[in-house]
Amino acid sequence: MQSDHRSSNGLRPRMVWNVAWRDLLSTLRDRRTLLSTILLPLLVLPLLTLGMPLLLGNLMGGQAKEAQKVGVIGTLPAELRRTLTRNGSGGTGVELITVKDPVQAVRSGEAEAVLRAPSPLPTQAGNTQGTLELYAKLGNLKSQTGAYAKVKDAVDTYNRSLTRQRLTALGLSETVLTPVQVKPVDASPPQERSAGMLAFVVPMLMLSFLLNGGMATALDSTAGEKERGTLESLLISPVRRGEVVAGKLLATTLMALATGFFSLLGFLGTGLVTAVLSKRAVVDPEALQVMGGQLTLTLGSLAAMVVIVLSVALLISAVLIALSIYARSYKEAQTYVSPLSLLIVLPAVMLQFSDFLKVGDWLYAVPLFGSMVAILDVVKGQITPLHTLAAVVANLLGTALLGWLAWRSFGREEVIFRN
Repeated sequence: MQSDHRSSNGLRPRMVWNVAWRDLLSTLRDRRTLLSTILLPLLVLPLLTLGMPLLLGNLMGGQAKEAQKVGVIGTLPAELRRTLTRNGSGGTGVELITVKDPVQAVRSGEAEAVLRAPSPLPTQAGNTQGTLELYAKLGNLKSQTGAYAKVKDAVDTYNRSLTRQRLTALGLSETVLTPVQVKPVDASPPQERSAGMLAFVVPMLMLSFLLNGGMATALDSTAGEKERGTLESLLISPVRRGEVVAGKLLATTLMALATGFFSLLGFLGTGLVTAVLSKRAVVDPEALQVMGGQLTLTLGSLAAMVVIVLSVALLISAVLIALSIYARSYKEAQTYVSPLSLLIVLPAVMLQFSDFLKVGDWLYAVPLFGSMVAILDVVKGQITPLHTLAAVVANLLGTALLGWLAWRSFGREEVIFRN
């Protein structure tokens, strides 16, 4: 296929939009695409960032209110037995039962934990020290937050009680054991404190949604059209090759941005709901910080997020178009773009260890990955204009290179007619 004068002239915005609108209409007719573009980000994000902490909080709270069965082998001091079975504020003690085999009792579920005292335990602090064996499924989260945790707390309370009695008899205060106390003070920015573990999830989810949002349009407008035989009719119409590439890139970017917009809306909306629930004590703030967090952005950080996401959407769309045009069919195109999700997930997992790494300015100039680091900085409230500019420019340069490769591919017969 010989390139003609149409491929060398400038782009006509109206023609570019016509190609983009044609591809957008084809995508919007698929309800499944609309669900993944709009509903998925709005539903998944609240469930992940708010639903998980609420669920875990309720489960752990239920463990505190439930009286788990704890087996006993040997003799326990009366004070320790009272501490184990005592009902405190907001929690319930354990139920002590007699068992014969500690391992079998735990494995069969007869008892969630078993205490075994090989020898009599001391009833006062002094030179003697006793050993209390605690049998439990140590890798079991239910056991760790239930009977195991309650037994550990009860034994610690019993030890402190004996120590306090011994110090009082000697005329000493309990503070002699801790002459220096450490008072933690969180010096991280307010945004980083409120985000919690959510800060490391935002870059992965944001880029994943951008990829999923643009994938359907990119594949359908390239490999899908080749499979249906409609791409040839588009190329022989009075539309320049550059306008075809630009139109398909625009359509893919708009769909990716739509998904990115709704995902950002989901993050911010969830943050507002979380703030309200935290004030009303509906959700445990500590559980929220461990498993989730809330996204709060200033106007400056919001503007930086929008610019970065726009450049990432362009880069991902260019990658999708450049890869999909080589495929003979829609299925083959899916095999080409499937590894892209790993290019997002694996670096996003590495971000969890970013505190151990020395992040230099050059890292922000790495296409795609630099944007992940920049989005992480935005969520933590640490983004700078220089790092934002470096990430955006790197993505735009990558987009220009891939767009040029796609334009070259649209002018080669062996690529266009591979089906």
